[in-house]
Amino acid sequence: MSQLSLINQSACFGGTVGFYRHQSVSCNGVMKFAVYLPPRSQSEPLPVLYFLSGLTCTEENFITKAGAQQFAAKYGVILVAPDTSPRGAGIPGEDDDWDFGTGAGFYVDATEEPWRSHYRMYSYVTQELPALMAANFPVQVDRQGIFGHSMGGHGALVCALRNPDQYRSVSAFAPIVAPSRVPWGQKAFTNYLGVDQETWRSYDASELIQSTQLKHPILIDQGTADTFLEKQLMPQVFKQACASAGQPLTLRMQEGYDHSYYFISTFVEDHIRHHAEILWR
Repeated sequence: MSQLSLINQSACFGGTVGFYRHQSVSCNGVMKFAVYLPPRSQSEPLPVLYFLSGLTCTEENFITKAGAQQFAAKYGVILVAPDTSPRGAGIPGEDDDWDFGTGAGFYVDATEEPWRSHYRMYSYVTQELPALMAANFPVQVDRQGIFGHSMGGHGALVCALRNPDQYRSVSAFAPIVAPSRVPWGQKAFTNYLGVDQETWRSYDASELIQSTQLKHPILIDQGTADTFLEKQLMPQVFKQACASAGQPLTLRMQEGYDHSYYFISTFVEDHIRHHAEILWR
């Protein structure tokens, strides 16, 4: 297992925020992630909650903007925020578009050239990063939750649905719930996974929910003033899929809220509480 290097660390709400880097096997290059350790982690192992960020984001966005640390301290959970893609892989065109390539790994394991050798964010999030956390931090490995925003909301739902025994809880802010049907997802999936849309189903939450149900309710917050709501996010598709499958879902349409971290920071305590109540059972 690769060695972690601490980039910097700051005190925060009685605990610490640390930024780390390491040589990733999954992504065949250097990856970074942020960890918030609440005060209780100094005396006992705690549940761990992973946050997956959206397009263009890094490991810094959520930890810096969401105001989540005070609630992680309050409810006794460790927060982990990985980067959204490999960086500097040297793949031609990786920096050409804001919604594909660098900053847009889409939490899939690419099968197509030239992406397959580096863009393996699904394996990174579900296997390599949890192993690093277990080896280096005081986490309760049997108490993991996952949540995310936009592209990261898609990632959180997919990771939870494909690994129901690994993640006890899941939630999302403005997730891309039907990526096979929307421009962002179609662009990413075509390039990362190929043109055969059957292969897309395993990374589409609205498809996965039809065959895999979770033991605990899913929480989703979506702003009604989100400019991406109708074209890219389509929460009603997932709502209908959950209803058909018998999956408990709380979908809250938040009046007047957009796609930004102002929206996330407003409701982040609700999400951390949602996870903590399940993870501490």
